[in-house]
Amino acid sequence: MEEVLTNFARRDGELYADQVRLADIAAEVGTPCYVYSRVAIERNFQSLSTAFEDYPHLICYSVKANSNLAVLNVLARLGSGFDIVSGGELERVLRAGGDPAKVVFSGVGKTKREIEQALEVGIRCIDVESIAELQRVNALAARAGIKAPVAIRVNPDIDANTHPYIATGLRQTKFGIPMADAIAAYRLALDMSHVAIHGIAAHIGSQITDTTPFTEALDRLLRLIEDLEEIGITIENVDIGGGLGVRYRNEQVPDSKNFVTALINAMHARGFDLPLIVEPGRSIVGDAGVLLTKVEYVKSNVVKNFAVVDAGMNDLIRPALYDAWQDIVPLVAESESKRNRYDVVGPVCETADVMGKDRELDVVEGDILAVCTAGAYGWVLSSNYNSRPRPPEVMVDGDQFYLIRHRETIDELCAAESILPE
Repeated sequence: MEEVLTNFARRDGELYADQVRLADIAAEVGTPCYVYSRVAIERNFQSLSTAFEDYPHLICYSVKANSNLAVLNVLARLGSGFDIVSGGELERVLRAGGDPAKVVFSGVGKTKREIEQALEVGIRCIDVESIAELQRVNALAARAGIKAPVAIRVNPDIDANTHPYIATGLRQTKFGIPMADAIAAYRLALDMSHVAIHGIAAHIGSQITDTTPFTEALDRLLRLIEDLEEIGITIENVDIGGGLGVRYRNEQVPDSKNFVTALINAMHARGFDLPLIVEPGRSIVGDAGVLLTKVEYVKSNVVKNFAVVDAGMNDLIRPALYDAWQDIVPLVAESESKRNRYDVVGPVCETADVMGKDRELDVVEGDILAVCTAGAYGWVLSSNYNSRPRPPEVMVDGDQFYLIRHRETIDELCAAESILPE
């Protein structure tokens, strides 16, 4: 099968990120280890930005996809805004040099302190997801003596044709305010003394590989805007969320130009020219990263061959959580004639700890493998299960690479804990 290496390449049989051999990173930093390409991140962002041409827009990178400070800083330097879902993510954006005036705050469970923090630093907009939240925002803004900028996040009841765990736009999910209740929510917001209506928002899911769900959701939002205009409520912009997928295996994913063109055409089809906010995450960083892991053992039983690696489901949970496919390739090109079929499994004490099943590989103990398309929802979903320190992160920049997160230590794992006195 063709290797899924969008932003990594082989030279003389060896795998490179930009001008750096991944084997050199593994030798210096050790495994498991996440590696990202700065060039790839910048290319993905600029491709989306260029696709908008002169159409008014704001790209708000979805911090939850990969929240490393160096990644956020690279994007902040490009002028990116940020989509956050917690006060911790807001703090990361600020520390990375992000502009709070380009931050939108989503999420169904914002605490009082998180809302206060957002208002204090002057973020662009709070995407309100319930009437109760709208009332809380108004009360906290009144206490601060300001008007809170808000958009109502509407649930458009659109099937994004993605994994059910990452489908957020259906009416049975926890996200947003139902379409049927949206006008009442906007009427309530209009009557509040410390709320300023800025826009309308939606987010229908993640790893979406077709533009149709996006344009259907946008059309429903635009119809709602027409209804709102009839009662004197003006919407300044439309936040269509994120969710554009990447290629993990054989997906056919729209490129940035096709994605943006579909959105703009849907806007024009209903006679609108409102500014668009998009919240890409996976499509910016997903194919810009790999996870390096070493083969510790090769073993067999009566029905299976196993390549036991040092990366586990605590390091990369997507295969266990979503039954997700990510390509697994050797750092040094192998002999196809010597390949065998392996389950690539980790050391965590769970049967679900599988990086990939039935992979054609020629491996021996000590070989280094790359789990591809691991730049999104990799380290951010990692844990310390089995008391395993989390892996380091490395950024490749041209012919140099930089450690942007050191390998966690056992001392750091235990630092917040204490035993009972005698």
